[in-house]
Amino acid sequence: MSTRLDPDFFLRPASLVAVDLIGMLITSTVAGTTTVGRIVETEAYLGHRDPASHGYRFRRHAGNESLYAAPGTWYVYRSYGVHWCANLVCSDTEGDGSAVLIRALEPLRGLRAMRRRRGMEVDTALCSGPGKLTQALGITRALDGRPMASAPVTVELDSTSEPARIVVTPRIGITKAADWPLRFALEGSRWLSRPVSGRPVSPLATHPG
Repeated sequence: MSTRLDPDFFLRPASLVAVDLIGMLITSTVAGTTTVGRIVETEAYLGHRDPASHGYRFRRHAGNESLYAAPGTWYVYRSYGVHWCANLVCSDTEGDGSAVLIRALEPLRGLRAMRRRRGMEVDTALCSGPGKLTQALGITRALDGRPMASAPVTVELDSTSEPARIVVTPRIGITKAADWPLRFALEGSRWLSRPVSGRPVSPLATHPG
């Protein structure tokens, strides 16, 4: 049984939301096709004080306007001009540019559609990266700026899942603040974008400073 997350879930620092999203389900319904995956990897971006964030120093332009929307809003951007990346805005201070990047999923339902969209049959590679999972789920820029609670792509609590053992590592694929421990992953998962060798998450150490 699953329950769609309330927007208030995102009224917290991105580092805490990123941890709690591990193990939750993403359901995407695009053109009548439903696909579902379990979140196994996330990264937190801390907005105006984070050099790796699109909202660093309150940087603002047409392409990142959704980053300053209400917590629980989708922020979707094009990475390197090739892949869409899906983020959820979250902060205890609305408008600070913080968000969580969904980095990897375990595919659960709609695998035939995922394989067709990705053009491959290797299930472990269907959603093992932020650009891969958006392609598999049919996520495009059309999702940008949509409140998650009413969007065709939703995040839900899976009440049937067991407690996740989560590890934290530095973020990957970036050059600025790359040593900040803000990448979170389900320990032992074979669906990650990269294998992890990190320490267990401590609630008191989920962001630098």
